[in-house]
Amino acid sequence: MALSIGIVGLPNVGKSTLFSVLTRKAVDVSNYPFTTIDPNVGVVSVPDSRLATLAALEHSARVVPATVKFVDIAGLVKGANRGEGLGNQFLAQIREVDAIVEVVRAFTAPEIAHVEGVPDPLRDYDIVDAELALKDLEGIEKRLEQTEKEARAGAKSAQESAHALAALRDALREGTPARVKLAELRGEREREVCEREARDLALLTAKPLLVLVNATIQKEWMRAAGEFQKRRIPAVVINLREEQEAAGFVSRERQELGLGEFPLDRLIRKAFTMLGLVTFFTTGSDETRAWTIPVGTFLPQAAGAIHSDFEQQFIRGDVIGWNSLAEAGGWGHARGKGLLRSEGKSYVVREGDVIEVKHGA
Repeated sequence: MALSIGIVGLPNVGKSTLFSVLTRKAVDVSNYPFTTIDPNVGVVSVPDSRLATLAALEHSARVVPATVKFVDIAGLVKGANRGEGLGNQFLAQIREVDAIVEVVRAFTAPEIAHVEGVPDPLRDYDIVDAELALKDLEGIEKRLEQTEKEARAGAKSAQESAHALAALRDALREGTPARVKLAELRGEREREVCEREARDLALLTAKPLLVLVNATIQKEWMRAAGEFQKRRIPAVVINLREEQEAAGFVSRERQELGLGEFPLDRLIRKAFTMLGLVTFFTTGSDETRAWTIPVGTFLPQAAGAIHSDFEQQFIRGDVIGWNSLAEAGGWGHARGKGLLRSEGKSYVVREGDVIEVKHGA
């Protein structure tokens, strides 16, 4: 599965700069709102040093990393849910993403206009959050009207759905995002129905959210990070201008400049954590490849990520942790030392597993 992340925020906060840094693509970052009319879409490799280690062990002809798709939409403004600033069009473009990164601006730069006058990260976050919630409310209320008619006719499933939709609607009206409401639910059946309705409606506020604070000096980022921490909103702080200027540097050069790891690494790790994903590997002389699956996936379903026939005709899998494989010196040595585990249908794949699937296909 390829992870997809939508990048949202007000105009001129650094969204297109982030996209450019992450994808190394040149995009229009002119200083006026709605420069990005059509969404920028970029698919990039997920950095993973384990791939190079495994490929070297097996002398793989090629290496295939996991990928993540970034979708950068135009800047939102107040009233976007009603179409202000062409907002309706752009909100629809992130319905299908797995997670959302919201860029907020902490830096002050008089030469770069801000639609609200002066930068205020929390205010900007609240504006975008409200627009996403209002768009979700619009969809929920339409669905609820139809579902309540079916419920009054006696359909039990419709009664459950109506109850779930009403709960989501009330939460949004009170300023609680759908993701928070879903996390608060304790009844298993209620949570199941609410999650289904949120998924069917592709609710924007149900998607995992990470805030990226675009700051240029320590004073800016310390203040902004503290404010988001108080509200328990996951956030990372990055100087996007600095990252854009250093985008062409390799890891060693970044370390010499004191820039630390590439920001994509941090974003991807946070996104994987929010979405509950793990990575496993397949390796051999032909290729070494990374595969991304949800936490808790059983081995046959993981095999299905490689090829659907592998799941349907699954027999067993030979499994070893990537670090154990590296210490053994390769697949053949690990087999000779008896380090491979033969696992069946009940095995839950772990982060960093290297797997060889045995199947009847």
